[in-house]
Amino acid sequence: MKKVTAILGIALMAMSATAQTTNFTAEKGGLKVTGMENPKTFLDAKLTLDNTLFEGKELLDTGKTNFKFKVENYTLGAQTPDADQKLCANSAKGQHIHFILDNQPYVASYSPEVSASLKPGHHVLLAFLSRSYHESIKSKTAFIIKDFDAGRKGVDQFNAKMPHLFYSRPKGEYVGKKETQKILLDFYLINCELSDKGYKVRATINGNQFTLTKWEAYYVEGLPLGDNKIKLELLDKNDKPVISPFNGTERTFTLKEEPAAK
Repeated sequence: MKKVTAILGIALMAMSATAQTTNFTAEKGGLKVTGMENPKTFLDAKLTLDNTLFEGKELLDTGKTNFKFKVENYTLGAQTPDADQKLCANSAKGQHIHFILDNQPYVASYSPEVSASLKPGHHVLLAFLSRSYHESIKSKTAFIIKDFDAGRKGVDQFNAKMPHLFYSRPKGEYVGKKETQKILLDFYLINCELSDKGYKVRATINGNQFTLTKWEAYYVEGLPLGDNKIKLELLDKNDKPVISPFNGTERTFTLKEEPAAK
C-alpha cells in the first residue's frame, strides 16, 4: 500500500510540474496564440540613461535631442544565438534598443545613442533592450523610464508609480512565409505583475479577444495577408482597464506575400 501511495505521489508531482511548464495556448477566430516562455538568458543585461542631458535643467530644449545610453553585459548589433530557432521576423542588424517616446511606435537603435525630435510639452520615454528577433528582455535592469518637459511645462497625466503597459510588437510590414507564419506579440509592463487573479492583459486581435496572465512574448498564427489589428489593454483584478494615458493602444500591421522572382 505504501508503495502504491508513493507511486501516486510521484505521478501527481510530475503532473503538477508538467502543468507549471505548459505554455499558454488559445485558439479563436482561426487564430492561435501561444506563449513563448521567457528565455533564461541575458538576465544580467543592463541599460542606463546618461542623465547629463537633464542635469541643471528644468526644461529640455525642443527640436533634435540626442539620448545617450550605457549598455552592459549585452552586445548591440549581435545576432541573438537562438534567433534561427524562433521562426519569426528577425533583424539582420542584430540586437538593439527599443526606444519609445510618448507611446509612439518604437525606434530600433543598434547604437547606444538615439536622436529624437522633441515638441513643446510633457514627454514619457521608455527604452529597453531587445533581442535581434524583437523580443524584449524583461528584467529590472534592462529598461529605463523617464518623464520630462521640453520647451514649456506640459500637462502631466503620467504617474510613474502606477501600473502601465506599453505596446511593442507587432509593427510595420512582414513579408514572405518565414516572417508571416508566426508573428511575435510583445509588450512592456511597468509596476505590475500578471496573474489569473490580478492584473491581466487583454489582446484583441482582429476582433478576437485573448486574456494573457503571464508577462512573456507570444506567437500569433493564422493571421491573413493584408492589414491586421491588435489592441492591448492592461486590466485590473476586476477586469477593468487600468487608468493610464497609454492603455488601450491599437496598432495596424501588414502581412505580405514574398515578391515574385523576376
